[in-house]
Amino acid sequence: MIFNETLFENETLVKEKVLHDYRVAVESRVAALQGRRDVMGGRAKFGIFGDGKEVAQVALATFFRKGDFRSGYYRDQTIEYYLGNLTWQQLFAQIYAHADLNHEPHTGGRSMNGHFATRWIDEEGEWRDQTELYNSVCDIFPTAGEISRSVGLAYASKLYRENPALAYLEKFSRGGNEIVFATVGDASTSQGMFWETMNAAGVLQVPLLMSVWDDGYGISVPVSYQTTKGSISEALYGLKRENGVPGIEIFKVAGWNYPELIETYRIATEICRKEHVPVLVHVDELTQPTGHSTSGSHERYKSKERLDWEAEFDCNAQFRHWILENGLATEEELNTLESEAKETVKAARNEAWTAYRASFREDQEALNRMLKSSLADSRHKEEIREVMKQLASVQFPIRRDFIQAAAKTLRIVRDENIPVRDELRSWLGEAKKVNEKRYNSLLYAEGKQSPLNVQPVAPTYDTDAPKVDGREIIRDYFDAVFTKDPRLVALGEDIGKIGDVNQGFAGLQEKHGEIRITDTGIRETTIIGQGIGLAMRGLRPVVEIQYFDYTYYTLATLTDDLACLRYRTAGGQQAPVIIRTRGHRLEGIWHSGSPVGTMLSSLRGLHVVAPRNFTQAAGLYNTLFQGMDPALVIEPLNGYRHKEIRPNNLGEYYIPLGQPEILKEGKDLTIVTYGSMCRIVMDAAAQLEKVGIDVEVIDVQTLLPFDVDHRIVESIKKTNRVIFADEDVPGSASAYMMQQVVEGQNAYQWLDSAPQTISAKAHRPAYGSDGDYFSKPNAEEVFDRVYQLMHEVNPRKYPAYW
Repeated sequence: MIFNETLFENETLVKEKVLHDYRVAVESRVAALQGRRDVMGGRAKFGIFGDGKEVAQVALATFFRKGDFRSGYYRDQTIEYYLGNLTWQQLFAQIYAHADLNHEPHTGGRSMNGHFATRWIDEEGEWRDQTELYNSVCDIFPTAGEISRSVGLAYASKLYRENPALAYLEKFSRGGNEIVFATVGDASTSQGMFWETMNAAGVLQVPLLMSVWDDGYGISVPVSYQTTKGSISEALYGLKRENGVPGIEIFKVAGWNYPELIETYRIATEICRKEHVPVLVHVDELTQPTGHSTSGSHERYKSKERLDWEAEFDCNAQFRHWILENGLATEEELNTLESEAKETVKAARNEAWTAYRASFREDQEALNRMLKSSLADSRHKEEIREVMKQLASVQFPIRRDFIQAAAKTLRIVRDENIPVRDELRSWLGEAKKVNEKRYNSLLYAEGKQSPLNVQPVAPTYDTDAPKVDGREIIRDYFDAVFTKDPRLVALGEDIGKIGDVNQGFAGLQEKHGEIRITDTGIRETTIIGQGIGLAMRGLRPVVEIQYFDYTYYTLATLTDDLACLRYRTAGGQQAPVIIRTRGHRLEGIWHSGSPVGTMLSSLRGLHVVAPRNFTQAAGLYNTLFQGMDPALVIEPLNGYRHKEIRPNNLGEYYIPLGQPEILKEGKDLTIVTYGSMCRIVMDAAAQLEKVGIDVEVIDVQTLLPFDVDHRIVESIKKTNRVIFADEDVPGSASAYMMQQVVEGQNAYQWLDSAPQTISAKAHRPAYGSDGDYFSKPNAEEVFDRVYQLMHEVNPRKYPAYW
């Protein structure tokens, strides 16, 4: 192999850098092999590593600048170490699940290994200066799941470059010169997320540099089963820019060829950064020396010929050969370097293990003392000895083992009046609190960053305030807040030119510009990804999913990435994107669903908001914009042309989250509902009043959070009966509300009748007005259900008529 003189002249491949790069590659390989041994030896549960990708990742990291972003793949350990975002001690701490940010600052032990995250949020909940960081968005294991957000991260650079009104946001960009390094395994390019992302990047012309690590397999499945033509770069060739037509730039390079990798990434990053052109770097001929993960051996599915080739073309081995061939080091120098690398990793691993085991010492010592005391004082000595024996048999006991032993012992001595009984009870109670914080905290923002702490301000009205369509209220609201805050951007299908299909943004693109209110293609997953990336970079995006049913397209991205982002980084990262959609009562099988229960089950970490009208919607949006949490807002589809009195303080009033509103007071029965169902329930309540039944109607307004002050139980104390009504399928969101109130608020003790639910039928709503009427709850059904319940209470006063 001939050394590239040009690279020497450019000082890219001076000896010091080459040997530094080789040291990093060797250390990373040693760390991967040691991590695998630790899993096999019982020190950890699972391991997945970046062995075989080291040299390509060194080349990429060479051109990574402060302010850039990695939206990556869980095998990117070499990139992270090269940039200084990761130490080998931290890598092993993550393998061991050390739940201490001082030792594992990426996720606090909450994620599996290979999840790397730059901490953007300081102790006060404020953004750190991203332009001074090598930014890494926390990885996720679902294949290609990290790809959607990369479009938004890169799109933010475009907005920062093209919108001068954002220049004051100096913590987030330096003129839009940041690029996004997305990485993915070749097999994951078969996922729709990847194809949607590459198409979106080509359309938007954003600085996204996509690296595909191609080792020929997806676990056991070869690339011939995965990709057309057996090559992702060839399969994507139709997107390549040429003849002046915008598209993506495409490179292909062997993953064992160090100088060609360096040159490829030098050119690729320059195009991406300067021209804002998306780039694909297909890194093929990579190997995976220890197979996919610690779950199995690759020898089961690779031929002898393939294994022999992988041994010869291992990237580190080829790098070593190249260094010797070009006289950059002697055999002895490399042997010394490799020996030092092993010692470096070994020391880091030992440090991590020692610190991890030390974190249990206090609990272990306290438990041992209590077990000995129990053995001395209790009459159940044999049972306690068995507990101690079981604990001693655990090779590496952890908190779970200590809690289990303490709980078993407390049960054994429960009927004995000995001092250790109270000590065990107290210790277990304190351990529960500590571990609640350690493992169950930081799902949402806290303190001044939480929208739950926004002080309410009521809408106000002029004496002669007009009644206008709901669409005009939400349009004027968005106009007001977009005028006030240049960080706000909106994007989605048909939101720009025509102002969305229901005119909630009518005329606003013309006023505020296409750079802020932007139409997109029909690509829901990357619409969400755009929003996530923008929100991660200091902007406040509103992304529209045209109809509520279409959120199913986005669900993997919402639940795997957005909803758990703050939690899985232990408060280190956030993305306060607002997803705007609309649902209920359109009279169409694909546009009238109400999958609220699905969202409640999947999107813990988001706020789920369902306003009944657009006056409420404006106040709830305002509150959400004051906090730093993501949210899903489900606007009432049948309310855009329903008349409302126009407030005179649009953009300035705040409706609190988690606080239901009583729409009608009553004494006989409480109906709890939300969204478009409010009008139907209020219609039924008016009809019930005519037959002497006084219903109290409560609009919960937000489902996450749900009634934080327990107002609903206070209503039930008065009425002693409750119905939960909504448009979701049976046993879904209505059952969630029942659980929150009957169980969570202990409302069962105030009920004189069994709680009931009213829901839609167990299928999608049929088309047409009749289809809607017989598929969804209607005023007649609400009337009948309430009347029947009151008949059971007082059949004389409310005689049966059915």
